Amino acid sequence: MFRLVSASLALFITGLFGTFATEVRADAGRAANAPAPDITIYHLEGRRSERIVWLMEELGMPYKLEYVRGDLAASMAKVRALGHEMPMVPTVVIDEQILVESGAIIDLILARYAPGRLTPARDSVDYPGHLMWMHYAEGSLAARLFSDYRAWRTRPPTVRSRFVDSEAVVQFSENHLAKHSWFGGSEFSTADIMMLFPLNVATGLNLVDKEKFPHIAAWKKKIENRPAYQRMLAAARPDGMIGNLPPIKQRPPSERK
Repeated sequence: MFRLVSASLALFITGLFGTFATEVRADAGRAANAPAPDITIYHLEGRRSERIVWLMEELGMPYKLEYVRGDLAASMAKVRALGHEMPMVPTVVIDEQILVESGAIIDLILARYAPGRLTPARDSVDYPGHLMWMHYAEGSLAARLFSDYRAWRTRPPTVRSRFVDSEAVVQFSENHLAKHSWFGGSEFSTADIMMLFPLNVATGLNLVDKEKFPHIAAWKKKIENRPAYQRMLAAARPDGMIGNLPPIKQRPPSERK
């Protein structure tokens, strides 16, 4: 009786997972064969919307870029004219659907139109780390950096936070790059696209001393040499940074050697 039940259960499980695997392959096939969508990226120079332009250049997919060169206010007016209740950049219109949040936009484009690209395989050792850095970029890193920036601009600090501060969240990134070539593991991935903006904020706004983070500096050089990144700059930042925030004049003493 036990053998009979076990055999039936084994057949059921095999059938279940066989069906699941077939459905996954079918979904991937449909995505791979999906026609290129009509994608419009609403953009401000030097802001997070660069991520989506860069992604499209890496994928070699067509897109339309909407912004007014050298005029952030006019570019933002284009976003507000869409009538979306949360005007922000990036705002992306994909086949008439309005989307915000760069990480979600990246995930959607890859899942629907470029499955398997710029992302480690889900069963690989690199995938959990890739997923963590995709979310860390905004959820911890950018959030901490801009929180400290606002506080330090108002009242210059003399001591470091007893909790997590800008230097600590950047050091976590540095420690990872000391052991890995990229944030997604052994190969470039969308985790690197997500991480560049906040790490540029950290050094560009003087929240950390860039000389103390050599692995981040080396990683940035590799990023800047990528042809798709250069194409993104030509399309999305032809005049360099526009209307950048002023760097802070004083940060607390470093705890890094």
